[in-house]
Amino acid sequence: MKFIDAHTDRWHTAGGEDGPQPHPAVAANQLLTLEQWHAVRDNWPADVPAGVIVPNHVDIETLAADLPRLGLVVLQFPKTVDGRAYSQARLLRVRYRYAGEVRAVGEVIVDMVPLLARTGFDAVRLRHDQKQASAERALGFFAGHYQGDLQQPLPAFARDTTAELASRQKAAAEQFAGQGI
Repeated sequence: MKFIDAHTDRWHTAGGEDGPQPHPAVAANQLLTLEQWHAVRDNWPADVPAGVIVPNHVDIETLAADLPRLGLVVLQFPKTVDGRAYSQARLLRVRYRYAGEVRAVGEVIVDMVPLLARTGFDAVRLRHDQKQASAERALGFFAGHYQGDLQQPLPAFARDTTAELASRQKAAAEQFAGQGI
């Protein structure tokens, strides 16, 4: 999981003094609203990376034809209890085989990070009061899951969980080898 700092992010929104520009100029790493993208996509050069901010109420199918041209899809969490963006991310990865970056933004808290990883997000911008170190620890809270997901498509009953546990134990032992612990 990549953690995004808004101050050092290479992707920038195409906004003006009065809000988003209706027809932004072409620029690399431009992060566009869905409306902006629809206004410029026919003229946007294929070799210029673009990203799109998708509200969580939008059917992700509306972007299907454009996905090969997008380097970033930003999915929004307007509230911590609104999980529609999880479904959008899973659809992007499973149904549309989107290989670009899928980023979570908005009211994203540490407790959400493990499920973000399981559903297809590979980047997150945490809410301002959340700590990255806590989010990184949260990714290791669970050794495995019974249900399948994007990281491990098979459910636990269909895979060799004994071998998985042995592999994790070996990796943990190697991490501390020679340290006298």
